[in-house]
Amino acid sequence: MKRSRILGVGRYLPEKVVTNVDLEKLMDTSDEWIRQRTGIEQRRFAAENEGAALMGTKAAEEAIRRAGLKKEDIDFIIFATLSPDYNFPGSGVLVQDMLGIDTIGALDVRNQCTGFLYGLSVADQYIRTETFKHVLVIGSEVHSTGIELATRGRDVAVLFGDGAGAVVVGPVDDEKKGILSIHLHAEGKYAKDLWVEAPGSVYHPRLTHEMLDQGKHYPKMNGRNVFKHAVTRMPEAIMEALNANGYQIPDIDLLVPHQANMRINEYVSGVLGIPPEKVVHNIQKYGNTTAATIPLCLYDALEDGRLKPGALVCVAAFGAGFTWASALIRW
Repeated sequence: MKRSRILGVGRYLPEKVVTNVDLEKLMDTSDEWIRQRTGIEQRRFAAENEGAALMGTKAAEEAIRRAGLKKEDIDFIIFATLSPDYNFPGSGVLVQDMLGIDTIGALDVRNQCTGFLYGLSVADQYIRTETFKHVLVIGSEVHSTGIELATRGRDVAVLFGDGAGAVVVGPVDDEKKGILSIHLHAEGKYAKDLWVEAPGSVYHPRLTHEMLDQGKHYPKMNGRNVFKHAVTRMPEAIMEALNANGYQIPDIDLLVPHQANMRINEYVSGVLGIPPEKVVHNIQKYGNTTAATIPLCLYDALEDGRLKPGALVCVAAFGAGFTWASALIRW
């Protein structure tokens, strides 16, 4: 089997910057409260008609260009999001149309915060088995139109931002480079600790005025339980990836964690003894962009020079489902 590697990384961020002070005008919160509990200082909000597919397409175009490829070189699209443009069809096919690539397959992944890693695992297998040569993996989110920007929803609303990141995955002949392994987990008994209850096909009808009045169409989170499980499962997943490949914590050159909460990531890196300079953070600038956080972090690490050829990179995520995942990559 061939091994796969990330050939190019791209991103797209909406122009509109929303600071914590801006949120103070919409709900009973404060800049200090948000910073202390999450590390977030600002986030981006999409413009009208700037959906997940459009943002994902713009990130994909940059990733393809940075990979030294043309759009016609892409064989398959994997689109990870919890905020698709429409209930159906999936946003992957919209990206295919916007890119102008005729008839290639497009798969949507709905694993929320771990969506990018779940999507990357699919791309990795397609490359390893030589099913496809170049696979586009996109994480793109528009949270701003689906959160309650009021005091009732503040515990969740202050966390999220909009953005998109994309990578092109292709083959590498050097067995010492590329994606070494990916590890995926889930524990569905905690599904209702981080979820959007309605609309849902389990209800008849799927959505009612009463549900809207109760705010059941907005995300709800048991923050304490999410934090407790995240700081347990992420270190486990990181160690799983290292052990699977015969490495130890000091071998990590860069840790790229999902950007849900700065305090979670500080706790995880502290427990494992990974120094701060080896950990990538951008939640302070973008908030939690869910499926987009990891490719956005990879992009920033490339731009600031921390992500260099040959670096051993560990990527880890935890989120709704509960799901968690990790990957070890020799860049």
